[in-house]
Parts: sequence; C-alpha cells; structure tokens
Amino acid sequence: MKWTLAGQRKEYGKALVEIGQSRSDVIVLDADLSSSTRTSDFGQKFPSRFFNCGIAEQDMMGTAAGLAASGKIVFASSFAVFATGRCWDQIRQSICYPRLNVKIVASHAGITVGGDGASHQTAEDVALMRTLPNMTVIVPADAMEAYKAVKAVVDHPGPCYIRLGRVDFPVVTTVDSPFTIGRATAMREGEDVTLIGTGQMVALCLDAAEELQKKRISAQVVNMSTIKPLDEVTLSRAVKRTGGIVTAEEHNFLTGLGSAVGTFLAEHGGCEMRRVGIPDTFGESGESEELMVKYGLTSARIVELAEEVVRRKK
Repeated sequence: MKWTLAGQRKEYGKALVEIGQSRSDVIVLDADLSSSTRTSDFGQKFPSRFFNCGIAEQDMMGTAAGLAASGKIVFASSFAVFATGRCWDQIRQSICYPRLNVKIVASHAGITVGGDGASHQTAEDVALMRTLPNMTVIVPADAMEAYKAVKAVVDHPGPCYIRLGRVDFPVVTTVDSPFTIGRATAMREGEDVTLIGTGQMVALCLDAAEELQKKRISAQVVNMSTIKPLDEVTLSRAVKRTGGIVTAEEHNFLTGLGSAVGTFLAEHGGCEMRRVGIPDTFGESGESEELMVKYGLTSARIVELAEEVVRRKK
C-alpha cells in the first residue's frame, strides 16, 4: 500500500504552539536539541516560557519537577535515549513519585534514527517508562495521532511519556480518527488473527493484513497507541474474536508492547501469540529502511508470524 508520509516532530511543535496560545501555565524545556525536537517552535513564539537546559538531561528533569510542583504543566524534550535513560532516577524520584504534571515528549526513538548508531538509538525507552508507577506511556501511530496525543496529555493528570520518531511515518489516521488515552483503535476488522501495532508498525500491520487477505486469512488490525495503561477490554475482545495475536513494535519485543500484551494474556486466558520487534540486541549505524529489514520489522515478517498463529490455532 502506498502511504503519504508526515513527520511527528513537526506536529509536536504545532501542537505546543497551539497549547501555548490557550494556556499560560504551560512551560517547555529542552536539552539543547530544540531544532530537532521542534520545541523551538514554542520557544520562538513564547520565549519567556521556554528554557534550554543545555546538555544536562538530569538537570532538565529536576527543573521540570520544580516547575510542576509550583503548579505549571511542563513539557520536557530530548532524544528518547537520553530523555529516558540518562535521567531515569530523576524521573522516578522527582516526577513519578510525587505524580507531577511533567510531560516527557521524546523524539528520535527506535532504530530509525539510522546513521547515528546504537549510542543514539533506543529499543528500551518504553520499557523504562512503563516500569514507573504513575507514568502514562503513549506511542502515536503517525503525525496526526502525535498531534492529538500532545493535546490530550495537557489535561491528563500526572507524568506522561510520548514517543516520537525521527523519520516521517506513514499517515494511517485522519483528523476525525478517535484518540483517547488508554484506548486502542480498531483500524480494520478481521476474524482469523489480530495484528496489534504501535507507532509506525501500525502501517506495516495494515500492509500485512492486505497480504494476508490474498491468502484468504482475515486479519483484524488494532492500533495500540497507549502502552500504559493497556486497553484490556480491546485485548479481551480480540482474544474472543480471533483467538490469535501478533504484536508489532519498533522496540525490544521482550520489554515493550509484546511483553505487556503477553503478560495480560498469561493472566486472563491466553491464545496463540507471536511478537514482531527488535531482538534483544543493540542497533547499529545504517539507513533506516535497511535497519528495519535487518531487524525483522517488516510486513513480511508480520505475515509470516500471522500465518503461523493461524496454523497453530487449527
């Protein structure tokens, strides 16, 4: 399927400016990467409410906590590998423990950072954030959903983490597509297997469903844009409807969406399940598309595992 591509970071910047126009209690922080994260859009419009904390992510999170404790709603941004890993202790102790209104919006997540290599790629950020009590974790499917997620977290109480990519993503939603924190969205109906994607993998799940249809396999596609809290109602319905699940994520499948879904199934009545994601390894430098193929993040791999699930059901 041919998709229109659009950047999530651009929509983040756009949403921030619109929020800033309607709310004077919003503050934006960045760690010397504002042109890349697009928080610079907010900074140009509202310079008195924008602070570049420099290459000091721990300090940025501490500052965010202090501002939030004084009643502000704070957006803090950097690359995902730094925004979650370098300052995990500050997020845990100073933001999540007191349940402050800090919204961490991190860009350049996953392996599609490409040529920057393993030091800047992250397949662990969702895992780090979903282990923290009080933290909400969102992985938008495309640029449009990224815009909606940023708008939504302003009024969502407590810490939030939104994961954005560097490259342009296929546009799989519309202006009218529903988005609610904590709810998955059915993108396609099916009876034989359920493909559950997050981030740009939703588009690949839709591509895989088209290929499966040619093989006379009816695939339901679900966009699980909120990883925590997980939409257990939709999961339960998928189990009853199709009896087979394949998850797909641009993240280590041991600790992200696949892990969350697998744990739920183990505790609430399981079904045949397979996971598509980054293996338990670090990435490497390369072109984004080449890395996606090397690490098995393809519609072909989703099709392969979906067929396996359907066979095992029988």
